[in-house]
Amino acid sequence: MTRPSTSQSTFGARDVAIIVMMNLFWGLNIIAVKESVNHIAPLTAGFLRQVIVFAICAPALRIVPGRMVALTLLGILTGGLFYLVINLSLALATNVSALAIGSQLGVPFALILGVMFLGERIHWPRLIGIVLSLAGVVVLVFDPAAAREVPALALTALASFIWAVGSLLQRQLRGVAVLTIYAWIGLWGMIVVGLASWWFEPRAFGAIGELRLMPLGWVAFSAIGSTLGGHGAMAWLLQRHPVAMVTPMTLAAPVISVFTAAWYFGTPITMVMLIGGSMAMAGVAIVTIRSARAGQQA
Repeated sequence: MTRPSTSQSTFGARDVAIIVMMNLFWGLNIIAVKESVNHIAPLTAGFLRQVIVFAICAPALRIVPGRMVALTLLGILTGGLFYLVINLSLALATNVSALAIGSQLGVPFALILGVMFLGERIHWPRLIGIVLSLAGVVVLVFDPAAAREVPALALTALASFIWAVGSLLQRQLRGVAVLTIYAWIGLWGMIVVGLASWWFEPRAFGAIGELRLMPLGWVAFSAIGSTLGGHGAMAWLLQRHPVAMVTPMTLAAPVISVFTAAWYFGTPITMVMLIGGSMAMAGVAIVTIRSARAGQQA
């Protein structure tokens, strides 16, 4: 692929500021989601998040010929099922730092699915990265501080798998405007999570109008900051720089998540968690950087 002439080979001050903002939005999102499910029933919190996303992106909603099957599946999976599962996992968890580590499984899962269904080829560095990331999450199970989070970790792993499937679908949507994609994600997420909330959490769903500003603020931060601000920043950077430069810049987000969540909620980060987290994040870094370089050379 020929790099667009508008791409730049170095980051300027504005790019660096946007990279910092993107990582902060994504890194702090785990606190926002945990706080939102602490104050609002988890499915209802997910529904409200998608309402905000759709409300902002609705003007960009349009039929995209030849892409509607992918847009619909992506919306149901990443706008609906993903938020059903991830909000339930965070509602169950007490040590969300462990979940921040477990959520990194989406990167190796996406690579494995690419090999299985898209015929992608991988060499030993990325294989090592997959093994490291999976082994790092397994190590968490042997830590008494994280072992009780096994049900939440299992749900996080499932959410990561759903995200990975969605990432494959997004490859079929190159050239579709980011706001249009998120308009469909918000619409389908609003329908799927809204129906689940109405069915399983009727009291919480019926009491949406009585919610206070603080829990709504956490939901709004998650929807506007993480979903739109973070992904919007990523799209802005990718329009100006090579993928191989931009993608590794996201690796600070999970580190921010782990340590800020531990500080905010007062949960321990043990030596076993540090070892497992270091293994997982090293594996994710290898897969991310090597995949970005491979995509740039394609």
